[in-house]
Amino acid sequence: MAIVDRRKPSSETKLFGLCTFWQSTTSSSSSSSTQNLNLSGGRRVDSTGSNNKRSSTVSSVARSLLPPRRRLRLDPANTLYFPYEPGKQTRSAIRLKNTSKSHAAFKFQTTAPKSCYMRPPGGILAPGESIIATVFKFVEQPENNEKQLDQKSKVKFKIMSLKVKAGIEYVPELFDEQRDQVTVERILRVVFLDAERPNPALEKLRRQLAEAEAALETRKKPPAETGPRVLGEGLVIDEWKERREKYLAQQQVEAVD
Repeated sequence: MAIVDRRKPSSETKLFGLCTFWQSTTSSSSSSSTQNLNLSGGRRVDSTGSNNKRSSTVSSVARSLLPPRRRLRLDPANTLYFPYEPGKQTRSAIRLKNTSKSHAAFKFQTTAPKSCYMRPPGGILAPGESIIATVFKFVEQPENNEKQLDQKSKVKFKIMSLKVKAGIEYVPELFDEQRDQVTVERILRVVFLDAERPNPALEKLRRQLAEAEAALETRKKPPAETGPRVLGEGLVIDEWKERREKYLAQQQVEAVD
C-alpha cells in the first residue's frame, strides 16, 4: 500500500513563510501609517489652535488701531474760544451731548489746572441729554504789553467719556477704576477772540454762556412744593377751616348789626 505523504512541500512552506512575513510587514506598516496619520492629525489640531490664537491676537491689534467710538458730540468740536482780555479771568463754553444709547460719564482735564477750571468738571448724561459746560481761564499779560491775538497758547483741554449704568452717582474715581474703558473724546486747543470786534464765534459764545447761566440759576432754585402750605412751626392752613372762620366772623357781624 502506498503511503501518501500529506506534508506540504518545502517550496510551499517557504512560500507560506514569505506570505506570513509580508502580512506582518503590511500590518505593521499600516499601523505605523495610522499612527502617523493620528500624529499628523494631532499636529493639525495644534496648528489650528495656534492659528486661532494668532487670529485673535491680530483682531485685538486691529481693534486697538481702529478709532474709538465716541459717545459725546461737542460744540465747538475742536476749539475753546476765549475773549482776549489780558489780566482778567475770561470764560468759554462748550456744549456736550450724549449721542450713545447708554448713560455716559464725562470728565475734563487741563494742562494748566492752576489757571483754568471747568464748571462742572464732570458728570453723567442720559441718552440724548446735553449740557453746556463753562470753562474759566486767566489770560496773562503779554511781555511787550501789546495786543497779540495770534499768540499760540500751550494750554489744552481733554474731554473723556465712560459708559456707566443708569442711576450710578458720578465720582471722578470712576475713570481710574475703569481706565481700559475710557474714551478720549477730544483734545481742545485755545483760540483767543478780539472782544471789541464783531465775530460770529464770539456771538455764539455769548449765547452759550447766557444759556449756561440760565441753566445754573434754574438748578439753584428750590423744587416747587406740591404738599399743603406750612406756616411757622407746622401750622397747616386748612382751606375748609379758613372758610368756616370767615363764615363765623360774618355771622357775628350780622348779629351785631
